[in-house]
Amino acid sequence: MFTSIVGWLGLLFAGMPVGFSLIFVGLAFLVLTESTGINFAAQQMIGGLDNFTLLAVPFFVLTGHLMNSAGITERIFNFAKAMVGHITGSLGHVNILASLLFSGMSGSALADAGGLGQLEIKSMRDAKYDDDFAGGLTAASCIIGPLVPPSIPLVIYGVVSNTSIGALFLAGAIPGLLCCIALCIMTYFIAKKRGYMTLPRASRKERLIAFRDAFLSLLTPFIIIGGIFSGKFTPTEAAIISSLYALFLGTVVYKSLTMDKFIKLVQETVTTTSVVALMVMGVTVFGWIVAREQLPQQLAELFLSISDNPLILLLLINLLLLFLGTFIESLALLLLLVPFLVPVATSVGIDPVHFGVMAILNLMIGILTPPMGMALYVVSKVGNIPFHVLTRGVLPLLVPLFIVLGLIIVFPQITLFLPQLVLGYGL
Repeated sequence: MFTSIVGWLGLLFAGMPVGFSLIFVGLAFLVLTESTGINFAAQQMIGGLDNFTLLAVPFFVLTGHLMNSAGITERIFNFAKAMVGHITGSLGHVNILASLLFSGMSGSALADAGGLGQLEIKSMRDAKYDDDFAGGLTAASCIIGPLVPPSIPLVIYGVVSNTSIGALFLAGAIPGLLCCIALCIMTYFIAKKRGYMTLPRASRKERLIAFRDAFLSLLTPFIIIGGIFSGKFTPTEAAIISSLYALFLGTVVYKSLTMDKFIKLVQETVTTTSVVALMVMGVTVFGWIVAREQLPQQLAELFLSISDNPLILLLLINLLLLFLGTFIESLALLLLLVPFLVPVATSVGIDPVHFGVMAILNLMIGILTPPMGMALYVVSKVGNIPFHVLTRGVLPLLVPLFIVLGLIIVFPQITLFLPQLVLGYGL
């Protein structure tokens, strides 16, 4: 087993995609140890994808793409500008609020970074904001999306850990808002120190116009969340309805989405989803091997030999995830490592919903840290900002995110309050 893990890490550092490296190592192990290795691996890979809830992923991805291409992101940005553009930090707060609003539609950090990112950075540049701050804040604010429902990482966590997705969606709402507030506070002080300009306060009429233009777009999260918690549809059905609603807005209401654009968006969605599917297939094979070799039990014994105190255990797990997140892709860690950490956490009384939200925030901080920070690469590309400049800008913004992570570790009720209130979870 040790040889397999070393081999996987070697392939990873050699540049092989995560999904392919997992499948390659898994196949090699099974061929050498099982007489029907290849057939068994094929069954495992197909079985890993045979999950109705996973259908939510491509449709939430498609929703994000449709929102970006239908002019909806511009309307959201203009609405955010009308609401908070006059506060010290101005376009920084607009950036954060727009990310919060957009996250209620796509649930993806990279969709936010790639969609709103270009618009946000251009607006901040035009207002004489420094590139490091404009890019760093755009990258940092995009991690709100995976916490606020509908969140693609929370859907995946719910599937691999067999945890209620409805409870996870509710549990992520308050941490998402706390990240938003914490980033706004840091933005205020940075903007005050650097003397960035503030936009004039929008008149009541301008706010009403901005709200009217964005109103139908802003309904999307209410349709998704309201439908799920009223019992009208499942998270998968909510994803399908949200993509149909975004398609309706783009083609019928705003008339900005053409057939050529739509076909291109579907192709992009298939490409993005294929990466996730490949990882799921690889993790299913590799995960079976890990389970057979009793690695989760060994991992649990290792952690529990250090301490059985839940707080200390959470700190150790967070340090492990933060360390691995600097050089391993967050989605790979979510699929491969987190499912085996959940039993360790629950064995000392840590709630799986609380653990899931904490782990997702931790992994999202990972996409902001070099050298593997995917959000940094996306923002660097869409904003045409050198990677080292972007890294310099994002570092101070990690401080408020770490504070929120610390609060979630110490006070589990931050995540569990809404699930208990709305769903009676755990009561």
